[in-house]
Amino acid sequence: MKIIDISIPVSKKTPLWPGTPRIVLKKFRSLKRGDNSNDTEIEMSMHIGTHIDAPLHFIRKGASIDQLPLNIFMGSVFVAYLPKVKEITVADLDKLDLPKKVDRILFKTSNSLLWKNCISKFKKDYVGLTQDAALWLSRHGVKLVGVDYLSVAKFNEIVSVHKILLKNKTILLEGIDLSGVSPGTYHLICLPIKISNAEAAPVRAILII
Repeated sequence: MKIIDISIPVSKKTPLWPGTPRIVLKKFRSLKRGDNSNDTEIEMSMHIGTHIDAPLHFIRKGASIDQLPLNIFMGSVFVAYLPKVKEITVADLDKLDLPKKVDRILFKTSNSLLWKNCISKFKKDYVGLTQDAALWLSRHGVKLVGVDYLSVAKFNEIVSVHKILLKNKTILLEGIDLSGVSPGTYHLICLPIKISNAEAAPVRAILII
């Protein structure tokens, strides 16, 4: 068994979506200061680093992160490789040689080079899903989708793509690093923190082969 960590480290260097408050990490107990333990306070958006988006993120009465069934976050996943596209469209999806009955898909694109090259500045021209691709995924019964950057949707179609997927109960795994992953089938585990009434939550996402 081999475990591949596809999570992004959470630190003050973590790339942030425009307008997102910066991460605050503060030790309020410290062995160096003479306390009997180390204890750290963290202040950050639920959408920083590797995280799951629940329907409540864009759907007013959608399910929150603590209401989602756990079986969505564990199971077979297909990593599709699209290294040359600038956006993921229906035409790209139709060309993929997907295994039968795939219900979890992660897309490895040129975004992976941003992680490999440690680019911490946010890039608006990252590769993401278009509206037609989001509709295709929903109609084909995909229940979890991820793209190798901070959002599954391309920058100028954020709201529409999120609404299409989340309205159809397709859960989103965002902020993943697939730079060390080859295309193919894996076992995915990406359990979110159980936070009441939250629209998203951080995860430690791994692939097992």
